[in-house]
Amino acid sequence: MAKNIFFDKKKIKINQLFPKISFKKNFIIEDVKPLSIAGKNELSFFDSINYKDIAKKTKASVCITNKKIEEFLPKQTDKVIVDNVLYELAKVLKAIYPYSDLDYIDISLKSPKTKDFKSVSFGNNVLIGKNVKIGKNTQIGSNTIIEHNVKIGNNCIIGYGTVIRKSIVGDQVVIQDNCKIGQKGFGFIPIKDKNFKFPHIGKVIIKDKVEIATGCTIDRGSVDDTIIGENTYLDNQVHIAHNVQIGKNCMIAGQVGFAGSSSIGNNVSIGGQAGISGHLKIGNNVKIGGGSGVVKNVQDNAIIMGYPAVPLKDFIKKNKKDNE
Repeated sequence: MAKNIFFDKKKIKINQLFPKISFKKNFIIEDVKPLSIAGKNELSFFDSINYKDIAKKTKASVCITNKKIEEFLPKQTDKVIVDNVLYELAKVLKAIYPYSDLDYIDISLKSPKTKDFKSVSFGNNVLIGKNVKIGKNTQIGSNTIIEHNVKIGNNCIIGYGTVIRKSIVGDQVVIQDNCKIGQKGFGFIPIKDKNFKFPHIGKVIIKDKVEIATGCTIDRGSVDDTIIGENTYLDNQVHIAHNVQIGKNCMIAGQVGFAGSSSIGNNVSIGGQAGISGHLKIGNNVKIGGGSGVVKNVQDNAIIMGYPAVPLKDFIKKNKKDNE
């Protein structure tokens, strides 16, 4: 079982979190994970009917859910039935990972010592956190910060003024100037007259040969990870929210915004200033026109444009009609 290397974790038994519920077994919670990968002695959550097929197959020992959809969970999974699933989940995350609700200052940051990073080139005023690993022939630009436990592969170029936290970066990756990678995502649970901050215990994974242009922001995952697939290119000022997973060989033009938890297939091209709503699935080989607003799932090989985005031929037809 992979340990979360970016957050300190408290040992808490399940009945400490939910003392009024009788569980099959009182165990120390190993981790909190999505339905699809949660396993023995791990806790998950199920808050939408859209995930019923995944819920049926989950191996989580305990799952937070509500009365309307609990029937889709396996019998061997203990259920915690609540009114507000995400609020209860947020409280659990805060209890187990107490420092995951904010981006606290990394007090381990220091100027790098050459003997610790052989064959790595550093500019001026670079700060490196504890247990950072950087591969051979990688270049780090001036005024860049790399926080504790971050891993960066071989032959990478990290530009000036970039901040990388809670991330794993592959080989031959280019991250240009003033990018912010791995910060807490924009997650809040509205409760009466205040917003409860949703902790983010995930990370950012940037696969090999990715290029990220100037001023991009990539949030770490909340419970899952944010992933950028191999050989994908991001233009300037692209924003990628928590849990977004982008496939291989994608081309994302400037100022595109991805809301949280959307899945983007392989070989996808997206024009500038397009917006992708949250929890969507965009298929393989899709082309999305600039300025489009995508508000529903998109099938493989589709070409869409407009707001809301529709098949290109329908967009052209409507535009022609409007201009007659």
